[in-house]
Amino acid sequence: MIETLIQNVLDIFGGLSYLGIFFLMALESSLFPVPSELVMIPAGYVAASGKLDPFLAILAGGLGSLLGATANYLLGKYVGKPFIENYGKYFFIKKDKYREAETLFGKNDRLYTFLGRFIPVIRHLISIPAGIFRMPYGMFAMLTFVGATLWCAFLVWLGYAFGEGVVAAVRHYSHEASVVAAVATVAFMAWFVFHKTKKRR
Repeated sequence: MIETLIQNVLDIFGGLSYLGIFFLMALESSLFPVPSELVMIPAGYVAASGKLDPFLAILAGGLGSLLGATANYLLGKYVGKPFIENYGKYFFIKKDKYREAETLFGKNDRLYTFLGRFIPVIRHLISIPAGIFRMPYGMFAMLTFVGATLWCAFLVWLGYAFGEGVVAAVRHYSHEASVVAAVATVAFMAWFVFHKTKKRR
């Protein structure tokens, strides 16, 4: 079903174009369960063939993610928590997963608005508590765009570096690939921050 949706969108935009990437990633970051791995990894593979610029593909993914996340932010801000908990199931929002996102947001709103972009399922939902609890939109947009763009960059690199094999594997194991990619990205970020801190000391 999801692959059919993706293919239909790609047909509308004439294949995996920057506009198609933008639109699909906007869906991915809103309420529609479009796995980013099925969009950005193939984009990296196509970029390796010279049909797309990898940096523009990453930018399209990051901007699309921001648009979709903004829709969720506004949903949280203007509709509110009672509606989400009572009627969210009709919009692909599971109550337990939303509460998990809200708990993370409550621990550290800025940190998890950023890190939420790397966590499967949570990245679809973390924008809602940001809206409900009135996080300043400028800060929300900056953290979301940076986190989403880094995530897109990692996925594009996978497709660019490893080619058709990783694209086929992701199509069969999209959930497992999502978890592995998220862990790898967060581990790299932790390593990077550690070494930067160590050098300063």
